[in-house]
Amino acid sequence: MLQAGNIGVCDIRDAAVRERVASTAGNRPLFYFRFGVDQALPPERRAPVTPASSSRYHRRRSSGSRDERYRSDVHTEAVQAALAKHKERKMAVPMPSKRRSLVVQTSMDAYTPPDTSSGSEDEGSVQGDSQGTPTSSQGSINMEHWISQAIHGSTTSTTSSSSTQSGGSGAAHRLADVMAQTHIENHSAPPDVTTYTSEHAVPVERPQGSTTSRTAPKYGNAELMETGDGVPVSSRVSAKIQQLVNTLKRPKRPPLREFFVDDFEELLEVQQPDPNQPKPEGAQMLAMRGEQLGVVTNWPPSLEAALQRWGTISPKAPCLTTMDTNGKPLYILTYGKLWTRSMKVAYNILHKLGTKQEPMVRPGDRVALVFPNNDPAASMVAFYGCLLAEVVPVPIEVPLTRKDAGSQQIGFLLGSCGVTVALTSDACHKGLPKSPTGEIPQFKGWPKLLWFVTESKHLSKPPRDWFPHIKDANNDTAYIEYKTCKDGSVLGVTVTRIALLTHCQALTQACGYTEAETIVNVLDFKKDVGLWHGILTSVMNMMHVISIPYSLMKVNPLSWIQKVCQYKAKVACVKSRDMHWALVAHRDQRDINLSSLRMLIVADGANPWSISSCDAFLNVFQSKGLRQEVICPCASSPEALTVAIRRPTDDSNQPPGRGVLSMHGLTYGVIRVDSEEKLSVLTVQDVGLVMPGAIMCSVKPDGIPQLCRTDEVGELCVCAVATGTSYYGLSGMTKNTFEVFPVTSSGAPVSEYPFVRTGLLGFVGPGGLVFAVGKMDGLMVVSGRRHNADDIVATALAVEPMKFVYRGRIAVFSVTVLHDERIVIVAEQRPDSTEEDSFQWMSRVLQAIDSIHQVGVYCLALVPANTLPKTPLGGIHLSETKQLFLEGSLHPCNVLMCPHTCVTNLPKPRQKQPEIGPASVMVGNLVSGKRIAQASGRDLGQIEDNDQARKFLFLSEVLQWRAQTTPDHVLYTLLNCRGTIANSLTCVQLHKRAEKIAVMLMERGHLQDGDHVALVYPPGVDLIAAFYGCLYAGCVPITVRPPHPQNIATTLPTVKMIVEVSRSACLMTTQLICKLLRSREAAAAVDVRAWPPILDTDDLPKKRPAQIYKPSNPDMLAYLDFSVSTTGMLAGVKMSHAATSAFCRSIKLQCELYPSREVAICLDPYCGLGFVLWCLCSVYSGHQSILIPPAELETNPALWLLAVSQYKVRDTFCSYSVMELCTKGLGSQTESLKARGLDLSRVRTCVVVAEERPRIALTQSFSKLFKDLGLHPRAVSTSFGCRVNLAICLQGTSGPDPTTVYVDMRALRHDRVRLVERGSPHSLPLMESGKILPGVRIIIANPETKGPLGDSHLGEIWVHSAHNASGYFTIYGDESLQSDHFNSRLSFGDTQTVWARTGYLGFLRRTELTDANGERHDALYVVGALDEAMELRGMRYHPIDIETSVIRAHKSVTECAVFTWTNLLVVVVELDGSEQEALDLVPLVTNVVLEEHYLVVGVVVVVDIGVIPINSRGEKQRMHLRDGFLADQLDPIYVAYNM
Repeated sequence: MLQAGNIGVCDIRDAAVRERVASTAGNRPLFYFRFGVDQALPPERRAPVTPASSSRYHRRRSSGSRDERYRSDVHTEAVQAALAKHKERKMAVPMPSKRRSLVVQTSMDAYTPPDTSSGSEDEGSVQGDSQGTPTSSQGSINMEHWISQAIHGSTTSTTSSSSTQSGGSGAAHRLADVMAQTHIENHSAPPDVTTYTSEHAVPVERPQGSTTSRTAPKYGNAELMETGDGVPVSSRVSAKIQQLVNTLKRPKRPPLREFFVDDFEELLEVQQPDPNQPKPEGAQMLAMRGEQLGVVTNWPPSLEAALQRWGTISPKAPCLTTMDTNGKPLYILTYGKLWTRSMKVAYNILHKLGTKQEPMVRPGDRVALVFPNNDPAASMVAFYGCLLAEVVPVPIEVPLTRKDAGSQQIGFLLGSCGVTVALTSDACHKGLPKSPTGEIPQFKGWPKLLWFVTESKHLSKPPRDWFPHIKDANNDTAYIEYKTCKDGSVLGVTVTRIALLTHCQALTQACGYTEAETIVNVLDFKKDVGLWHGILTSVMNMMHVISIPYSLMKVNPLSWIQKVCQYKAKVACVKSRDMHWALVAHRDQRDINLSSLRMLIVADGANPWSISSCDAFLNVFQSKGLRQEVICPCASSPEALTVAIRRPTDDSNQPPGRGVLSMHGLTYGVIRVDSEEKLSVLTVQDVGLVMPGAIMCSVKPDGIPQLCRTDEVGELCVCAVATGTSYYGLSGMTKNTFEVFPVTSSGAPVSEYPFVRTGLLGFVGPGGLVFAVGKMDGLMVVSGRRHNADDIVATALAVEPMKFVYRGRIAVFSVTVLHDERIVIVAEQRPDSTEEDSFQWMSRVLQAIDSIHQVGVYCLALVPANTLPKTPLGGIHLSETKQLFLEGSLHPCNVLMCPHTCVTNLPKPRQKQPEIGPASVMVGNLVSGKRIAQASGRDLGQIEDNDQARKFLFLSEVLQWRAQTTPDHVLYTLLNCRGTIANSLTCVQLHKRAEKIAVMLMERGHLQDGDHVALVYPPGVDLIAAFYGCLYAGCVPITVRPPHPQNIATTLPTVKMIVEVSRSACLMTTQLICKLLRSREAAAAVDVRAWPPILDTDDLPKKRPAQIYKPSNPDMLAYLDFSVSTTGMLAGVKMSHAATSAFCRSIKLQCELYPSREVAICLDPYCGLGFVLWCLCSVYSGHQSILIPPAELETNPALWLLAVSQYKVRDTFCSYSVMELCTKGLGSQTESLKARGLDLSRVRTCVVVAEERPRIALTQSFSKLFKDLGLHPRAVSTSFGCRVNLAICLQGTSGPDPTTVYVDMRALRHDRVRLVERGSPHSLPLMESGKILPGVRIIIANPETKGPLGDSHLGEIWVHSAHNASGYFTIYGDESLQSDHFNSRLSFGDTQTVWARTGYLGFLRRTELTDANGERHDALYVVGALDEAMELRGMRYHPIDIETSVIRAHKSVTECAVFTWTNLLVVVVELDGSEQEALDLVPLVTNVVLEEHYLVVGVVVVVDIGVIPINSRGEKQRMHLRDGFLADQLDPIYVAYNM
């Protein structure tokens, strides 16, 4: 079977591969070579099937299940083997949850008929035909990609018999069995995190066709979904998260060892070189010289001279034949016509544009050539016309053929070249978009152009005596070829006339062109190989070019082969794609004969995957007269023109060069023969020899251009006359590319002449054969290893190429996240693929790439068919795709992110230090000169003021006193939504109303002293009267927000809960709410029979109480304050009469409140400072409160500010939700408000009442917005209160302005405060939370050790004050848990004072400002709630910081909330946009959190607007959200579980 001598060279140890080679090998001599070290490239593994071996082969494999004819190399089998290893284990990646509407939409609506798509134009996409009968190692594969058989062996059958294969993955299973038995060990692949939960799980065989659709409830509550390989997994979120956690627990790649310091303690790991990595060991390479360029005597002195010669001596000789879309010859351009027409164009360009005195175009100017791909004749005439006129043609694509990716960049190129004239054809000119006046508009980014049609009928004849000036080729620029870079920018490569001529001569010599040969050209004639052979060299040799347009290839992929037969062409110029298409479309045409071909030029031979197309093509068409030695791959680049080309030989015994290289070695840039990892190899073919007259070497891709060793991959560089000379107008880039002087290891230059970098990676093998293994543009350096985008594409396609990926369209690129490149794969999925297919395919791609390339994929995205941006010839526009991905407008229909697996350079988790005792901390602070962080407001005892209310211990007494002394003084004014007064109360009205309510409570409610009463009122004056009525009756009031009539089901239970927990003996309310509480809707939500007695205060008794209750002791309970904290806890605190009076006095002093003042309040009056300002302060201080219910702003957003302006208010209070409403609702109306006389210049203080870190962005935008209406920016400030003390800080009237500091966010994670400059990286602005109130003392303590902390530490804010609450009120009496919240003592230092713990982290800073009493001012900065802070990687994170980053990540994110669950970070984002944008957010959210916070997001949940719960103060209820998420109540649009 195989000759023994050969097998000795092949170090193929396992039987499977031997079996494979045996079944396909004929008697081709094996080729291998040695490098400087003793390492052989194993021989080529496939040979042409000779009749003998093929019959033997058919006997052995009679099942027909695998068609071996297209075997090329081992890649597909490698991929399938890698997958087979994983197959044994259960798949346990949690499948993303997706809303049904999203599933339906993405699968079918995005489908467009296939004929509009694709073929690869350099980017590696393909077109397959949709009728091919599939077979192959994967079952039904329509083999749509040349790469996919690069991917050794999955192929299209040409016979229908083999379509009887069992529906799906039968062959894959068989292959898996074969592979499993041969024990292929891939030692270097790390354990894979994307697949299995246990090593020995039972393999699950799924019956064929089990993907029947199930009717599922909306967002699959707890339905069983199958993931990955058909293992059912409950779709309940909690189960999926558990699954994710289990998956992530598996060992992943070892983290890296060394760190670099990133400005601070945050140490990011840097990649350590792997001690076992292969290093080059060969000798230094020598520059390779091509054969001498033989100077033939009759070669023309310039290309124009050649044209003149043929045009005059052989005018009838055909030059170019163009085809229509039916494949019929459309037009034959003869050399005579080309010569006369080119002259005509030259004459008209020079003499008919502009005026005689001021011609528009002079020799040397640049001119754009805009011709469609189906009109090469007109383009050729225009090109030669330019050469004759000595102007410089710039051939470009026709703009706006589709939504033109990259057209803008081409415009920039034209602008930089100073192009003012565009030559075009009549048909093209008519097809350009026109404005109503018939003008051609200026395209985006394009300069203003004069469009000039070059058809003969539109041109003037040149005079008899006019002849173009034809001179010998010189160093003037001949033409500019455009090139698209990796980032999408377009450069122009200039080619001089001498380079142009020399290049034609070198090609003529290398290809052995002779006069009047016929050549078939399928390539783009505007650039690259198509231009060099089909337009330029052909004219030098008077050849006949048959041009096949792209549009014809789409309709009939065999057209080029038919033309070769029809015209008996000697040469054809194609790409791998064209060979592949021909294979797919080929159906045993009898009349095909390729024996006339002496040379089949494969233009993209530099793509390592072209080898498989060449092999497969040869295999099929060998029987049609195609000889092996005819196939001539070449390598080219825009900068170096033709780099190398295989010479046509007549000797069929000289086999081409092959190498089977280790993929692992290539990632280190080292050439190693594949030894142990059979799976990860790259089989490459040579691209021939160096060009005649050129010198080639390879240099290290980065750093100084040092020569490579013989066993090292480098960038190929060429020194020759026939190369480009510069990037037009870019001298710096030109120097780096076109003027390179390679040096030896000793530093000596290789040559005195400069070399040009080709942009190709490769090496020169034995015998001077050049091998290319990739492009610099496709290079991705991940953790120090180099990967080629094309190789990754190939592996992805080998997984199940045609079953799943639409036309093989896959884009691979890298994005930089957290100081390293991360690989992103974007594929178009077929319209009929299910969610299940997608997810399974994605999981398998991850496994395959992990096994074969040993690299993690950061993001895998699937988009609907035909949606990726295209290049003019249908390939994927890579840079545009990357741009869409990064800006979040790719709109994928499936995304799988794997940051946990591939981000291995996160900082080390912080190790908690063994506890240092609080005493030593304090001593340490004192020694280092740091202040202990403590501060206090003004001392209440020392303030002398004529405060009459101080005489009374109780608020009820103050009200009675005011009713007697100033009965008609208005205390409260309530406004309605129109801004008119809805209600008002004077001192005496309030007193009388309170008396009647007290009577009602005693007589109808039969209440005793100290009974609790729930007050369920809308914001207004009834609430105030009811409150004082309770005090008059000796009852304890609890204010409760009434249920929302439109939303009873969710709001009523909270009311019920507060009523029960507060042990209310009775409930007072209005008649309307009374009915609501007893309604049928209410009965559905709660048990209405369990309400305590309900009293309706709209119907009050007419009498006065016998006496008004007076408490016996100021420490008795005045009222209960119930509130839901940001962490979702319902907590009621007890406020004594003494604390209430002290509170009111403190606010009166801070804000300087007197009876003559007016204060506008736009707050909810149910708890905290909002309640105190609404109900208590006016009675204590006597000022008038203008009450504006926040709900009224929804109908009239300007209500609050108009009231402030109208009543000339100096002090006003609002909440963040009110401020946000004004900022959003009035942003565009400031002019009209100004016209209505809105004036805010009198406002001294505008305080936001809050229990959180000040929202600095909101307050600043509010200040900026209303600055034009007179609002002073320093008037806007915030307050801070919490459960233990309802107001600790409040910006008063006389204190210094609120200050802002910038702290280092990374230091904050370590509980340290480090001030930085504004705008420095990782800086976080924090605004002071108002001034500390009189009578309040604050200290910063360590929440764990309870020791005092220094100024530079973040700690818990502890407060001591007369108006602290006296404790929690709970029904169960288990106050022991929270007892230390109200009476804690420091563990060291001042251990006597009793403090209340706020539960908030913050720090104090002594500022440069002075207080009213001349002291330096201490500012308190609140950072966040201790309960909400998240401990991740040993550091403390505050949700708001992560949320701020996420909201900035994409314009569609309106709100965000984060929380942790089982140590996974969960990010919930609200999407303002179509559901199709949901998946765009997943990569962006993951990126931004990694970049800015060094955290890996575990789960991304995309929900509708309004899903994140927010309390009345506008604070996010993250814990409620977490409970809702875990209980599957959010109905998310999409949930992504990051691997």
